Amino acid sequence: MYDRVALHQPRRLLALAALLAATTAAGARQAPDDALHQAVAPPPSRQDDAPLPGARSARNANYEIDVRLDHENRRLTGTETIRWRNIGRGPASSIVLHLYWNAWRNNQSSWMRERALAGGERTPREDEWGYIEIDRIELLEGPAAEPGAGERSPQPRGEPLTPTFQSPDDGNPDDRTVVSVALPQPVEPGQSVALRVAWTSRVPRTFSRTGAIGDYYFIAHWFPKVAVFETDRWTAHQFHANTEFFSDYGSYDVRITVPQGWVVGATGTERSRADNRDGTTTHRYAQDDVHDFAWTTSPTYIEHRQRFEHEGLPGVDMRLLLQPEHAGQEDRHFAATAAALRYYGEWYGPYPYPQITIVDPAWRSGAGGMEYPTLFTAGSRWLAPRQSNQPEGVTIHEAGHQFWFGMVGNNEFEDAWLDEGLNTFSEERVQELAFQPNYRVERFFGGFIPWQQRDIALARATDGNGLNGYRGAAERDTPATPTWRYWPGTHAQITYSKTALWLHTLERQLGWETLQQVLATFFERWKFRHPRPEDFFAVATEVSGRDLEFFFDQVYRSSNEFDYAVEKLTSVRVETTGYEGEGDRRAYVERTSDTTYRTTLVVRRLGEAYFPVDIKVRFEGGEEIRLGWDGLRRWQAFTWDRPERAVSAEVDPDRLLLLDVNYTNNSVTLQPEAAPAATRWSMAWMIWLQDVLLTYAFFV
Repeated sequence: MYDRVALHQPRRLLALAALLAATTAAGARQAPDDALHQAVAPPPSRQDDAPLPGARSARNANYEIDVRLDHENRRLTGTETIRWRNIGRGPASSIVLHLYWNAWRNNQSSWMRERALAGGERTPREDEWGYIEIDRIELLEGPAAEPGAGERSPQPRGEPLTPTFQSPDDGNPDDRTVVSVALPQPVEPGQSVALRVAWTSRVPRTFSRTGAIGDYYFIAHWFPKVAVFETDRWTAHQFHANTEFFSDYGSYDVRITVPQGWVVGATGTERSRADNRDGTTTHRYAQDDVHDFAWTTSPTYIEHRQRFEHEGLPGVDMRLLLQPEHAGQEDRHFAATAAALRYYGEWYGPYPYPQITIVDPAWRSGAGGMEYPTLFTAGSRWLAPRQSNQPEGVTIHEAGHQFWFGMVGNNEFEDAWLDEGLNTFSEERVQELAFQPNYRVERFFGGFIPWQQRDIALARATDGNGLNGYRGAAERDTPATPTWRYWPGTHAQITYSKTALWLHTLERQLGWETLQQVLATFFERWKFRHPRPEDFFAVATEVSGRDLEFFFDQVYRSSNEFDYAVEKLTSVRVETTGYEGEGDRRAYVERTSDTTYRTTLVVRRLGEAYFPVDIKVRFEGGEEIRLGWDGLRRWQAFTWDRPERAVSAEVDPDRLLLLDVNYTNNSVTLQPEAAPAATRWSMAWMIWLQDVLLTYAFFV
């Protein structure tokens, strides 16, 4: 997801603190379903998730779905057959399903309560709400062992089952995003069960990237979806405003019925298309080894196709569904997608599917910047100046999610940084290599009119990694906190920006070749599986050959800020005042050296976090002294007696530590810098004046 600039919202701090305390208490009082997780640390062991023979994944959560869109009433009716195999280590006495669209059923859901606390959001109108209702669940087969395991074949059951809503995270009795279905008998490890589910849903005006506006539909997280069974319990979080999703891999076979003449894009490849007598068309899409399925439809899409080809990587059919007003931007969407497929493929591992679909969302649809297997939404404007990386940036980011989260399927409810942070770091590296310069753009009149400032090129280390946003949120949350518990308004800064900053710091400290091997090894080892943070840290230590735990303690297990500073720099002639000598030779002297200057430097650690940094002191004539400082003490003094005066001193001169929240205090100069200062201030005033004149010119 690409939402780093969309989360600067006012926060009602006291109200939120009270709510969190109340909901935590309520969750503690609630007796959880015996198969549901409790909101505590994850279990020590997980799943037998080795790929099936001839498959990329375990394929333990498989779906056959038929869905029909009623455009006039904005409704979906669907049936699905779920075939689920227990790859945990204990029996499952129930099946747990996510009903994500109930987050927008009314304002009492946990999702809506959390959004309201963040502030700044209007109350939806009556026709904007959405929901999903299960009409019937029945047991078709099982539980029974997998074929060939010595057990009898699954027998049809047709037994109706009763769903029960659960609120394992906060005890909210009005939240209906998780439902538990008790089974007649437990599903033992290795056994399978098949369910048939019929449901009805109302498509909302877009929430969380899914919904409809006019005749544009983007449909995601739309069907009753099996949670993840780990060890001996279900990991099934409620839908929260600042988190996303977690599910197992499987095969999807989906039939989508929409009005005739409407264009459909979906996860996977289109296997068939048939017109029906009632003026509709049924599109069948299928895909193996994915953990989700999303689709879109509209009669106004303009379809474009292009083939990705690059030496050493498999070819990919790229399909773009473009809004008519963005005609002429197709080359930019394709170039950005191809760059992601190329660089991610070379750095981490090849994209394994034969196709990828790029969706250009409708104006004000709220569906831009979101990822799903083999399909993603980008985001552009009618006026989008080239060399300002819109739509390039968001397109690279969402295409990149095909790797981080699409293939390496971490739990986004709990550890969203494992995909969003790794992907932000990777996206910005691609932009630095393939799409430069990237000029700053200011937008006026509600964001409609852009003005490109070609004298301000954005830098990866600061602008791309989101340093400014991170500064204001650095101490708000500890990244080790489950993501769904993050303070509203800090999700993006901690999940995206902090992770990108510390990964970029590791790149500068270890070198790109080493970090690339870390990421490639992690990708290869955990693709089509569910890694946790400890898995990444173990790979990083193993591949780098260094003990990096001190670093992860600072950046992951702590919310402490990094801030190093030069507190004092003096360089004066050595003066001797007082007594010298012994006995009869003792004499009082006042002497100033003509040849020696004493330079005194005091550096200080202002933040609570620590990191080894270099110190550089430059002297007259250009000579420099560099030394390392472990950065542990609160302050450290250094002294040199030399024949020349010091000119400047700097902590972290190569800027390895990109997490330093105040880099302006890292250096001191003893020489006037009037010309650069005057230039900087004059540029700031000229940009302001330029904006004023542009605004004036528009009206006259």
